[in-house]
Amino acid sequence: MTITIRNAKEEEILEIRKLRVAAYEDHIASIPHEHWKALKKAISSEADQQPGVDLLVAEVNGDILGSVALFPAKTDAYEGFVDELDYPEIRVLAVVPTARGKGIASALIEECIQRAKAKGYSEIGLHTGDFMKDAIALYERYGFERLPEHDFEPADDGIIVKAFRRSI
Repeated sequence: MTITIRNAKEEEILEIRKLRVAAYEDHIASIPHEHWKALKKAISSEADQQPGVDLLVAEVNGDILGSVALFPAKTDAYEGFVDELDYPEIRVLAVVPTARGKGIASALIEECIQRAKAKGYSEIGLHTGDFMKDAIALYERYGFERLPEHDFEPADDGIIVKAFRRSI
């Protein structure tokens, strides 16, 4: 299976957001309804259209099976919840459920790391919900380390969005 990582095309943005929601729906049963509503709104927002954001897709045989947004350093990637950070942030990584375990998330992460390096950064970060156990395990395998001082609680429901960072 050949995975092609490329910049998203404007006409693919709505499809990408639908794919994102479908990928994150796995978590509906493990979080309160209000938190899901907030998460769905965040992953469906136009935040990925800010200047400097790289919206990437993973394509296999012409089908988009995953996507990610790489936010530049010093941007408001989390709509006011986190200070602007001095390194790029990986956001809204999503892989369609039927394509998981095939290296798509890894290919997207690798591309984000390479792009951050190419722009001269020595670190890259991300945030993920503490209920996203598989995602956390994947990021830890990639050497991301916890950065609790940048955690936040978006819905006042006890669910923490955990910060991670790694050197590149």
